[in-house]
Amino acid sequence: MTQLLISVTTVEEAQVALENGADFIDLKDPCKGALGALPLPRISEIVTFVSESWHEKKFTSATIGDLPMQPQLILEQVTALAKTKVDIIKIGFFKESDGESSDYQSCLNSLKVITQTGVKLIAVLFAEYEYPVHLISAIKSAGFYGVMLDTADKNGATFLDYYSIARIRNFAENVQGENLLFGLAGSLTLQHVGIVRELNPSYIGFRGGVCVENQRKSKLDATRIRAIRKIM
Repeated sequence: MTQLLISVTTVEEAQVALENGADFIDLKDPCKGALGALPLPRISEIVTFVSESWHEKKFTSATIGDLPMQPQLILEQVTALAKTKVDIIKIGFFKESDGESSDYQSCLNSLKVITQTGVKLIAVLFAEYEYPVHLISAIKSAGFYGVMLDTADKNGATFLDYYSIARIRNFAENVQGENLLFGLAGSLTLQHVGIVRELNPSYIGFRGGVCVENQRKSKLDATRIRAIRKIM
């Protein structure tokens, strides 16, 4: 069954998301980019709230920020974030500032020391980018827990503006064929749920689409969360 992921910035937002049907609480700062990172103490606070204040298990995830694909930098940030006890750590596979592809394999190699300890990592790929053909299998070989397709430019476009239905189905089949968790997000709103649900993702992620006036930097709107929950 596809789960509902809601991105939050505070304990108060986490409570709103949980009370209105979220299965998955994602921690990030929308004011700091596509995968902006919250301060570690804030992440620890929210993780503790979710784990101790809710009557059933709800998973948490958090991002390391919009970082360049530098192996040592990525490893340091993942190691620090793992200490917060968040369930899943999300790593954006960004391009270099000049638009060239990054050395993803070196980053994957460096992260094996983390995945071998049982830390769950999700690779976030972006619909605007082209990636090496064998990247998903390389992500699996590095011990990652899942792959998520998102958008890097938060301009209202979704992955549906870059991918045909046939292409996204192929992408989904590649991820699921590697037995990886598969997530979809990126400026999605209520109107996209029907189409996205048919792709059978492990979860669908929302931020802007469940905020006041569909603005990802605004506060969560409980009514929007409930409406999405109702049709999932």
